Amino acid sequence: MSDGIMSKAATMEIPISSNGDTGSLPEDDSLEQDLQQVMVSGPNLNETSIVSGGYGGTTEGIIPTSTIKGSGLHQPHPSPAVGGEEVVRGIAVEKFDIVKKWGINTYKCTKQLISERFGRGSRTVDLELETQIELLRETKRKYECVLQLARALTNHFYSLVQTQHALGDAFADLSQKSPELQEEFGYNAETQKLLCKNGETLLGAVNFFVSSINTLVNKTMEDTLMTVKQYETARLEYDAYRTDLEELSMGPRDASTLCRLDAAQSQFQSHKDKYEKLRADVAIKLKFLEENKIKVMHKQLLLFHNAISAYFAGNQQQLEQTLKQFNIKLKTPGAEKPSWLEEQ
Repeated sequence: MSDGIMSKAATMEIPISSNGDTGSLPEDDSLEQDLQQVMVSGPNLNETSIVSGGYGGTTEGIIPTSTIKGSGLHQPHPSPAVGGEEVVRGIAVEKFDIVKKWGINTYKCTKQLISERFGRGSRTVDLELETQIELLRETKRKYECVLQLARALTNHFYSLVQTQHALGDAFADLSQKSPELQEEFGYNAETQKLLCKNGETLLGAVNFFVSSINTLVNKTMEDTLMTVKQYETARLEYDAYRTDLEELSMGPRDASTLCRLDAAQSQFQSHKDKYEKLRADVAIKLKFLEENKIKVMHKQLLLFHNAISAYFAGNQQQLEQTLKQFNIKLKTPGAEKPSWLEEQ
């Protein structure tokens, strides 16, 4: 992250005051969701090394039976069995240590979360970054609405083209069997076939639009929001260990407290480094996402406008030119069903 971007990040600790107003309690639903996120995952007991961080591991914690195989009563040589028991005991102690550290981390984070929600603590806020994050979430919601409507338009228009295809066939059949109305049925059949062909072309353009917006919303934006979630978790951990360090610093300075203070300082620094790294990662991803969003939407909105306008103006040549301009290829004509996007 460049110095220019970092200098704009107004990071501060914002105290949260409570005036005893129970009107703020509707946040309980989000508090429950956050607590579930904190508590849902246990430590990764498959790892024999202790992983810093806290509550992002799996819940697997059963010692594989292969580690104690051969320790039964029928073992012909007792010495290896004793050694095997010591290994199992060592693994169990180490995994217990992992669970203990996970539990302590979860407790600190839960305490910090509750403290923030009920106005008894402070949280670190990067005003500029959090404004950008909220804007991204709002933009994603609006783009999801556009995506849903574009899909509905595609489905409705697909049904229309199918109906036009069937109607054209019916007119053509009647043209052959009704000599007195052969000409009238004939030009109606040709009109429906032309509309059907143009409809297939428009479907290709709209489907390309839908596919591109779907990628932007559910892959590109979602990837950035996953990093945001990691950043928000790191922020909670950072504030939890900051609060813990501040409370210890205000206590008595005996030998036992000094030892705990050193450990708290080390843990705080570790979580601070993690928080600052993820904050920088989020800022960079938000910057590149904004640039990518503008580039993608400029192209897709131009495509959508030109294709819709050409179709409803009855300009077949302009409609086909629009697809060529955006390198959209359709399936070979003559398919029973209207064509969909084949490749970009």
